[in-house]
Amino acid sequence: MKNQLSVAVLQSDICWHEPSKNREMFENQITSIESAIDLIILPEMFTTGFTMEAAQNAETMQGESIQWMKKMAVEKEAAITGSIIIEENNQYFNRLIWIHKDGTLHYYDKKHLFSLAGEHLNYTPGVEPLIVDLEGWKIRPAICYDLRFPVWLRNKFNPQKNAYDYDLLIVVANWPTKRISAWKTLLQARAIENQAFVVGLNRIGTDGNNHHYSGDSAVYNELGETLYLKADIADIGVVTLNKESLTNTRNHLPFLADADSFTIQ
Repeated sequence: MKNQLSVAVLQSDICWHEPSKNREMFENQITSIESAIDLIILPEMFTTGFTMEAAQNAETMQGESIQWMKKMAVEKEAAITGSIIIEENNQYFNRLIWIHKDGTLHYYDKKHLFSLAGEHLNYTPGVEPLIVDLEGWKIRPAICYDLRFPVWLRNKFNPQKNAYDYDLLIVVANWPTKRISAWKTLLQARAIENQAFVVGLNRIGTDGNNHHYSGDSAVYNELGETLYLKADIADIGVVTLNKESLTNTRNHLPFLADADSFTIQ
């Protein structure tokens, strides 16, 4: 288990519906990182931008983007994650792919589809959360609109095991500038209420539907304190998270031991 986890957030513009260009751009950014890192985070739909043209842009689980992610993970000796459009069993998913440095793959299908943009008409929602282990850290990934639903993302504490469901929540997004205040507020709130680190990675630029994105990618600690925040420019942010600090806070302020018990139907 590692006490310190090094995370790289790639805040970037995304070429509309051009997977090969986007993979090339992100590969250049990844290879430019000189320090050792444990996890590379890419935005939501990082190969296409947030599009409702699922059939025209979908790949399979054997497609080029996943093969590229495996290549990057092995070459950089780091886990890599981000969401892409996947076709499976004649359905389309906004699917977050997680690949460890040894090529092991996990995935999470976006649970809350953004009905305002018609996402629920073009994609199938996920039903199961994902928690992965990375160097002894338990990590919960989520996608964009999921951020608005705290019950879905609620961390739980097991007093018998003195264990939490997760230590780090990751949210990859295409969250537009006109609602960016909600993005920053909700990220900080999720960190405080779940006593966990939170990484929110958003894109920049203007997409094919003329929606503008300011980024405002951020990292918060378990107290809601800002460790990283960047707006309006492309940036490769490398942030080191400290497990000892997280554990000390949880031991000193065991708020989740008093949390309500519930299940999601």
